[in-house]
Amino acid sequence: MEIPYTVTARPDTGLWNAKVGIWLFLASEVMLFGGLFSSYVFLRLDAPPGAWPHGLLNVPVGTGNTAILILSSVTVVMAWASLKMRQLTRYKVYMGITILCGIIFLAVKLAYEWPQKFDHFGAFIKQEALEKYEPYLGNHHLAERGLPPRTEISGHLHNHEALHDETVKEYEVALDPVNADPTNPLMDRPHFLPLAHTDKIATIDKADVEYANMFLPKHSTYFATYFTITGLHGMHVLGGVLVFTYLWLPVGTKLYKRNPEHLANRVEVAGLFWHFVDLVWIFVFPLFYLL
Repeated sequence: MEIPYTVTARPDTGLWNAKVGIWLFLASEVMLFGGLFSSYVFLRLDAPPGAWPHGLLNVPVGTGNTAILILSSVTVVMAWASLKMRQLTRYKVYMGITILCGIIFLAVKLAYEWPQKFDHFGAFIKQEALEKYEPYLGNHHLAERGLPPRTEISGHLHNHEALHDETVKEYEVALDPVNADPTNPLMDRPHFLPLAHTDKIATIDKADVEYANMFLPKHSTYFATYFTITGLHGMHVLGGVLVFTYLWLPVGTKLYKRNPEHLANRVEVAGLFWHFVDLVWIFVFPLFYLL
């Protein structure tokens, strides 16, 4: 039995089945990511002064990934337009570029950005011990300028065994620039270009630490929401890449030879999903990287 309106549009709506389905699916996706973004905003607004990390992500890398996704949105439209003009070779080129952009985005995220977080360390100092670590926090300087205090000392942990060995009573940390020179006015705000690591070592007593860990999801609410949202978004990117690859392989060529309009419709539906994935990243980038 042939299912009607898989290629041609319904006369009453002007849409074919798959296009109606993808819009219904995207409506559910809006609710999913809308809830996650709303939760992030409310958690941040309710955080005590100085407790919400910021300026910890690599803005140039995030900017590059944003440009890659925007480029992929353009090329997937060009791939669809090529099919509508019955230019299979151009379709293959543009779809190949789209797939490559998605792979580059995932590679940057999984092989560069995330591993850096797993190798970075942060220790939240107890309120009663903040004065002891004033040379690394610079809260007197921040108070004079009307800025929120710092409660975390971050950098690269030298003695990794200190995280799990109860007999080790201190953390030895190669400080991030903000903690190495906390009274420098240039450190009052996040930097667009990441600063080089310092060789200044701080010794932090475990007894003075409220909580310490690498920049993992359990490190803070910030990183819990960061890994949740960017991880879910990455899964959507992977899903889009797999669908595009399927339509780009000989399977797509066979469908084109049988019914080119059917392939064009499939690419258009997959492209709508891809545009939504890119739009989600347009929200992720400023929320996590810039604000």
